[in-house]
Amino acid sequence: MSQAFQRNGAAYIREQLRAAREGGKSEVVISGNYEVEDTILLPSDTTLILSDCHLRMRDGTFCQMFRNEHSTPGERHDGKCPDRNIRLLGRGRAILDGGEYNGLSEKTSGKDGMPYIAQNNMVLFCNVEGFEIGGLSIRNQRWWALNHYFCRHGHLHDLEFISDYTRIDENGKRVVGLDRSLYTQTYIKNSDGIDLRAGCHDILIENITGFTEDDTVALTGLSGKGERELYRAEGLSTDIYNVIIRNIRSAAYCTQVRLLNQGGVRLYNILVDGVTDASQNCPYYVGRGVAGVRIGDLHLYGERHSTKDETFNIVVRNVFSRAETALRLAGAMTDCHFDGIYGFDGCPCIIDDQTIKE
Repeated sequence: MSQAFQRNGAAYIREQLRAAREGGKSEVVISGNYEVEDTILLPSDTTLILSDCHLRMRDGTFCQMFRNEHSTPGERHDGKCPDRNIRLLGRGRAILDGGEYNGLSEKTSGKDGMPYIAQNNMVLFCNVEGFEIGGLSIRNQRWWALNHYFCRHGHLHDLEFISDYTRIDENGKRVVGLDRSLYTQTYIKNSDGIDLRAGCHDILIENITGFTEDDTVALTGLSGKGERELYRAEGLSTDIYNVIIRNIRSAAYCTQVRLLNQGGVRLYNILVDGVTDASQNCPYYVGRGVAGVRIGDLHLYGERHSTKDETFNIVVRNVFSRAETALRLAGAMTDCHFDGIYGFDGCPCIIDDQTIKE
């Protein structure tokens, strides 16, 4: 660990948050470079500003960097009593850094003493009413960077993601540059940027840049362990709705914007406006991503595929892509509109996969 990073950053930031609360203040400003050894819990009615600040996860840790205060995994989260009004903002050089990878992946999650994969989220919010995350550069995320369950009335903006882009070659050497034809060599897999999971609604996502090893922005309504057991907010709908996604300019190893719902979760009232593929001549990977925007999937992740009355009122416009396709569709959906879908460098504009039969 470089001497530039002060140790016990989590303890220091927690103390600043405690002192502010006791002093009747809601805003805390942190500057400098800190090693984060444990999760920092953000209470309601708090604004944490990182001003010319670099936070780096300590080597060997298995925890999120930030979580809202009342989000302990496995606890009963009462939908009527959420955390409220939490803001995590950057000024100047504001960096959240995953540091050295700890080996926890979707394949190793819950096995051989490993914890559940969500411990590798950089930020995890569960059941938050009113939130804002913006002005940050997020690097080397160990899995999905920003993960949200049952969150509403939020703004995610002006975020840059730079996922790890190394692989382990056939000689066991870690080398720079990913290759989709050698996907199994990828060092850190599934490192999304922003994920909205079940129960998220009334959220604006805008001005997102950089590189993500998997999806840049993903709205995924499934019935996984997180939704069913660890982060479920009792009494709240699992639907994902009223989400605006605009001005996404990224290189995505998978998809820039992915919309997926299965197992009875409804997905509706979604606007995607302005998706630009920035992968041409980028240093992160060779080849193409899977799609600019992707709705549905032929693969079954949940208990069943969605029906036409569960995926509806989705508008996608102004997509410029050089991926395998600009817009890929799969499954049943109703009242969806697509306009200004452009492929370049040989990218087909729209691929509508075969209809999924129940």
